[in-house]
Amino acid sequence: MPILTAIVLAAFVGYGAAWYTGAIEGNFALLLFMATLVTGLYWLAERFVFLPRRRAAAQALQAQLDQRRAELAAQGITQVDEASAAARERVLAQPWWLDWTAGLFPVILVVFLLRSFVFEPFKIPSGSMIPTLLIGDLILVNKFTYGLKLPVLNQRLTAGNPVQRGDVVVFRYPPRPSVDYIKRVVGLPGDEVSYLNKQISINGQPMAQTAASDFFDESSMEYFKQFDEQLGEKRHRVIVDGRRPAFVAGADEFRYKDGCRYTVEGVSCKVPEGHYFVMGDNRDNSLDSRYWGFVPDANVVGKAFFVWMNFSDLKRIGSFN
Repeated sequence: MPILTAIVLAAFVGYGAAWYTGAIEGNFALLLFMATLVTGLYWLAERFVFLPRRRAAAQALQAQLDQRRAELAAQGITQVDEASAAARERVLAQPWWLDWTAGLFPVILVVFLLRSFVFEPFKIPSGSMIPTLLIGDLILVNKFTYGLKLPVLNQRLTAGNPVQRGDVVVFRYPPRPSVDYIKRVVGLPGDEVSYLNKQISINGQPMAQTAASDFFDESSMEYFKQFDEQLGEKRHRVIVDGRRPAFVAGADEFRYKDGCRYTVEGVSCKVPEGHYFVMGDNRDNSLDSRYWGFVPDANVVGKAFFVWMNFSDLKRIGSFN
């Protein structure tokens, strides 16, 4: 078992190293599931096989020690080597290969359950959601609002609440599902979404937008025009770059693209059933549905709702719209 365990642990370390160096495209959900499964098997083996064996061996050793003491006592010898007690503790001690497997199972199980069904942490890697979310924000994603899903398989277990227009969601990036993206939901299934001349319209109705004070982006050291925008019941802020044209350049080929019309003014799309049209709040610096298409409902990971840390600015901690 020690050799087998060493091979198993080496496989996990090798997978992580290959992922870190970019040799493979890793899947953390799968890695965590496998770690839970493997350590769980070791935990069961420890509880029902290895620990009973060690206890039986300790009892046998104790019986031998008791017999030896009795024999010595019959000879009038009362001083017994106390190292015998230490020997019994060594027999009961959990070996290293169980410490690193069965011993870690409770912690890994708790992390797996919390991440799969309650909250998942996520780090904002880019400025596409400025001003709502800044680079370096560490956020929490609610995994049960839209219904629980089986981890890894992503099969829905409960219905949950429907995705609302204006929600900030984390989802598996459709062109590369192993990568998580975060954007704001603009269009729901069946909506006709237009982003023309940097103004959103839903089903022919322009979304209310009022000018706010300019936003200074510390990551680029530039000022941008900022607006308060209303999407359904959600009010939030967006920024636009007046130097950028409204034309969407370099859109990829994607499923249901025939439902989109690209012009010099921007883009209009009919959102297919079971899909969403998403955009970043940094409207001129966001790779979103305008470029790669719609987000299938099955790709939605959860609803982002809280900044729990930003090491560069502790005032960022709190909820957001």
